Parts: sequence; C-alpha cells; structure tokens
Amino acid sequence: MAGTSFEHGSVTTGAEHRAFKKQLNKVYGWYTGGFIIFIVALAILEQAGLPRNWIGFIFLFATVGLYAGIGIMSRTTDATEYYVAGRRVPAIYNGMATGADWMSAASFIGMAGTLYLTGYSGLAFILGWTGGYCLVALLLAPYLRKFGQFTIPDFLGARYEGNLPRFIGIVAAILCSFTYVVAQIYGVGLITARLSGLAFEIGIFVGLGGILVCSFLGGMRAVTWTQVAQYIILIIAYLIPVVWLSVKQTGVPIPQAVYGYQLEKVSKRGDELRADPKELEVAAIFRARAAEFDAKMKALPGSLVTERTEAEKKLADLRAANAPAAEIDAAAKAVAAVPKDEAEARKAWAAAKASNEAQARPLAGMPNHAQIYAGDPNGDAAARKAFDESRRNFLALVFCLMVGTAALPHILMRYYTTPSVREARRSVTWSLFFIFLLYFTAPALAVLVKFEVFNVLVGTPFTELPAWIANWSRVDPSLLSVSDVNKDGIFQLSEMKIGGDIIVLATPEIGGLPYVISGMVAAGGLAAALSTADGLLLTIANALSHDLYYKMIDPNAPTSRRVALSKALLLVVALCAAAVAAQKPADILFLVSAAFSFAAAAFFPALVLGIFWKRANRWGASLGMLAGLGVTFYYMATTQPWMRSVFGVTSPIELWWGIQPISAGLFGVPVGFAVIIIVSMLTGEPKKETQELVEHVRYPDLKRA
Repeated sequence: MAGTSFEHGSVTTGAEHRAFKKQLNKVYGWYTGGFIIFIVALAILEQAGLPRNWIGFIFLFATVGLYAGIGIMSRTTDATEYYVAGRRVPAIYNGMATGADWMSAASFIGMAGTLYLTGYSGLAFILGWTGGYCLVALLLAPYLRKFGQFTIPDFLGARYEGNLPRFIGIVAAILCSFTYVVAQIYGVGLITARLSGLAFEIGIFVGLGGILVCSFLGGMRAVTWTQVAQYIILIIAYLIPVVWLSVKQTGVPIPQAVYGYQLEKVSKRGDELRADPKELEVAAIFRARAAEFDAKMKALPGSLVTERTEAEKKLADLRAANAPAAEIDAAAKAVAAVPKDEAEARKAWAAAKASNEAQARPLAGMPNHAQIYAGDPNGDAAARKAFDESRRNFLALVFCLMVGTAALPHILMRYYTTPSVREARRSVTWSLFFIFLLYFTAPALAVLVKFEVFNVLVGTPFTELPAWIANWSRVDPSLLSVSDVNKDGIFQLSEMKIGGDIIVLATPEIGGLPYVISGMVAAGGLAAALSTADGLLLTIANALSHDLYYKMIDPNAPTSRRVALSKALLLVVALCAAAVAAQKPADILFLVSAAFSFAAAAFFPALVLGIFWKRANRWGASLGMLAGLGVTFYYMATTQPWMRSVFGVTSPIELWWGIQPISAGLFGVPVGFAVIIIVSMLTGEPKKETQELVEHVRYPDLKRA
C-alpha cells in the first residue's frame, strides 16, 4: 500500500488519476474480501469453542492494528499531503471517507437508539443531517474548493482580509470540534469496555491509542485512507444485524421495505402495554417512590438527619448481630451514599424524583412510536401547547442540524482534498449516498428492536432474561438496569431503564445472533467513533499549527516545524479530550448537537455571505461570528442542566418560545447574518481584489479586470 495507493506526490493528469483510482479499487476490493473472510473464520472458531472475551480482544486489536498500519504506511512530512492529502483523493473515495468522518458515534451508536426512545421526533436528526449535505453541495463545497485554502479559518483569513476573522474562526473551530470529539471518545470508551471487559476509563485511553496512530504520522493523508477502511467495516457491521432481524421477524431481507408493517404491530403492542395491569402496578410503585423523594425534599433538613441516623443504626445493628458480610457491606454503602449536606441531598433527591416520575409514565416514558408530535392540536389548552412546542422544537432541531452540517470544519476540510472543483461536487453526491445507506436503515433498526423488546422480552421471568442484559449492566448501569420492582418475578417494560447508546451495540444479542456479530458491530461502532475523532483532532491541531502558528505568529516557519507542531498539538488535544470524556459529562447526542449549533452560529453566515456577497467585510464577519456564537453559547449555558451546573447558573430556566437548548443555534444563526450585513453596510468595502476574487469563484467564466 505504501508504494501504491498512498505514495507521496500529487495526481496531475487524467491518466495518472485513473491509474491511481484503479489501484485503490484493487486494494480496497481485497481489503473488503479479507474482512468478510476474517468474520467467517471467527464465526467458525466461536462454534469450535473460542471464548467470547477472546473474540472481543481479537476484534479490538485486529481493527485498531489495521488502522494503525494504514496510518504508519501513510506517514508524511509534506505540508500539502499532511493538510489536504495532496489534493488527489478520487470523488468516490472522498465520499466514502466523508461518510466515515460523518458516521460518528452519534450516528452509528446513538441514531437508532434515539429513534427507539423518541419515535417520530428522532427523525429530526435524519432530516437535518441529510439535508445539511444538500446545503454543502449547493452553497459551500465547490466554492470553498475554488478558493483553494487548507482550512476554514484559512478561508476566513483570506476572504475577510486579516487575522481577526481567522482568529475567531480558530476559536470557533476548536470549540465545536472539541465538543464533538469528547462525544466520540466517550463512544470509544464505551465500545472498548464492551469488547475488552476493561473499565470504561481505561477503555477510553486504549481506544485513544488507535485514534492517535491513525492521524499522528500522516495527517489528512493517513486519516483519509483509514476512514475509507473504517467506512467499509462500519457499514457491513450496521447492516448485517438489521437484515437478520428483518428475516427473523418477517422473512424478508430488506428491513427498509418491511419495517412499516412491524411499526403497526409495535404500535398495537404499545397500546396493549399501556393498559396492562402489571405495567400499571409498576408505574404506581414508581409514582409512590417519586412522592417519597418529594416529601423528603420538603422536610429538609430534618429528613436528611433522619435518613443518616436510620442508615447508621441499621449498620450498627447488623454488625452487632454478626450478620453476613454481604449485608454489612451493603449497609455500609448505604451510609456512604447518604448526602453530605442539604444542598447535595436536594440535588440527589430531585434527580431521583425525576427518574421515578419518568419510569412511572406509560411505556417507561416512551411516546407512541408513530405519534408525530406530543400533545394534541384538538385537545385542551395544555395539550395544544405541548403540540405546538413539540412541533417548534422538531423544526428548530432540523434547522440547526442542517445548517450545522453545512458548517462543520472537519467535514468541509474533506472537500479540499479532491483534485478539482468538479470532483468536489461529485464527492458530495457520493457522500450523500454512503450516508444514506445507514440513515435509511436506522429507523428500521429502531422499530425491529422495539418489536423484539415488546414481544419477546416483556413477560419473560427474571431468571430467564438473556445474558446481554447482565453483560451491559456491568459495562454501565446508567445505560441499562433492570429490577423486579413489583416482586412478581416477571419482567415488565417499566422495570427496565435503557439508554439509547446501547441499542445498536446490543442488537445482535437481542436478535439471538452469534457473539462474533456482536463483536463486529462493536468494531463498526469503534470505526465510526475513531474515524470522526481522527478528523476532529486533525481539525483542532491544524487550526493551532497552520492557522494560528504559521499564519499569525511565524509565517517563515519551515514545513517540517509546522507539521511537527501539528503532531504534538494533536497529542495534547487528544489527551485533554479523553480526560473530559472520562468524566461522562453528558449524553453523546447532546454533545454532538451542541457542536452543530456552535458550528452553525459561528461559521454558516460568514461562509455563505463570504461566498455570495462580495460586500461582506472583515468587521461584519468578525462581529457576526462573535454575536452568533455568543447568543448560542449563552442560551445553552442558561438552559441546559449540565452546562448550568458547570457555570453555576442557579436562576430558573427560561426557554425562549419553548425551544430546547439542543437547538440553540436557531437564535445564533439569524443574529450572525443580521450583524454581518448591518456592520458590513456601515463600514468600508473589502479591497477591490477581494471582491473580484469572490466574483471569479462564483462565476469563473467572467474575465477578471
């Protein structure tokens, strides 16, 4: 590979480009065949008695080792190769690499899980993310390629004539990319822990080694060819279990064509469970528990003293009676779990109350899968308000995800790697196709899994529950936990708390597939998280080394120093992101969506107006990016629970028009456009050369003066 597909240099002629593409076809054809043979061989070994933990380790080290090998063979110190892969990546392979770059842990792991938990409203993610690529194709990718820069801050500096827009672009690129990469590394830790049995925190740093080797030595060149390999693994891993479930339930191997029929059955079964006496009994217990926590909060501080006294007395009584060690240990843990002060008690009990109230709702808080919006447009005032807010939030989220997709720096960077503007356009089309394969399948996966849970799992004796429940409970109890709440020995839906992030990873076990398929799906999820993390870390490192250091601090820095600095910064940023991810700051989907709102507010107005309005100037762009990003960040910091705790916000949450913090970019984007336009009109025009360049990029057939 090092001497064929990934050799040094640039493709300069059509014949060379065709030969290069032909060689890539051969290499990745053998690679795909080899991966399928690898899966079959492991399946045979599993049947012969190979232990499950060995299968997990083999998948982990074989795939990470493969990516590392490509990264090592693609090593380079050439700036063009390191930053834009020599601008010679064929459209189909750039589309595949973009698909992998895009198929983050949120898409691979979280998408179907969100649809499972939220039903119709989860389609906002699919509509927004897919629609965003239409904006990329129409408004940005070909024009940015014509400008010919290395990065988005590079474009901002060149188009808006100065280092101020460039510096703001650097800060914004780091903010949204770092937020996004924390989510990917969280996903890496989750999957690595599942594959290897290591603790979550250790799994993060094991997976981090794979991320670094992929991108550290070869920059964009290594990342590109690694991402192509990762896409092949992740799409095979995603499709096989869904096809299997479809065949198992319907006899048809095309899940996208039949999941509508299964959705009807899921809706009917959901109605039955809502009225099931056992489910209602469990819900009543959860409501009683929520009422107990509410009463304890109202009785503070006396209730805290009583709880601590009772816990300590129980421990003392057990010790005095020489009770079994297990009971004494449990009592000691109960004493340690008692909140230390009134503030901690109020916070813990409020969370417990909310959790029990959620479990007390029908179907453990899940809406009817086919219900379009919450509430009822023909109901009472409260139902109409719920309907209106649900619809507004659906549309707001679609908007933020579309605009954010079109402005994410690590995605837009991919279109700098193609040989020509024409290839950049074709690359977007291929990107959409490769992304479509997964997004068209995710809704089917969610429905098929829900069918299994509703019809197979519910009603099973606790002693006969499948092993995957215990396995995933050990990985992270916050993602999956079950308890016999009403003590009848039979599993009810409301007795399970499940996080969306494990739906895809657990699908093979839910469907009864061999463990080797579970390992393959985990490897696919790992590929998705690694591929996106590679691109994001490279974006941050390049923003610091190329845009900040080379363009603003030391323009005479030699290429070798710039590339070496980028590698060092990549390592530092990766370790910082891993340290943050180890704290489990928020769920994957919120972190990712926050990155989209940040990117939308900071970049989209400046990029679009920079391309289509030659009058946009430095001061307009600078103040517009700051204003858009500032409004978005302020709204999130004052309305999102985790960010409120980080910044110590204690005032009551006040949502603007009922819009959830996940869609904060809805307010930042129009502010950004307005500020850029108003300030540009009130200040001087850009240089004549800049305005002519903008016209030439949009209308290349016009002769420049």
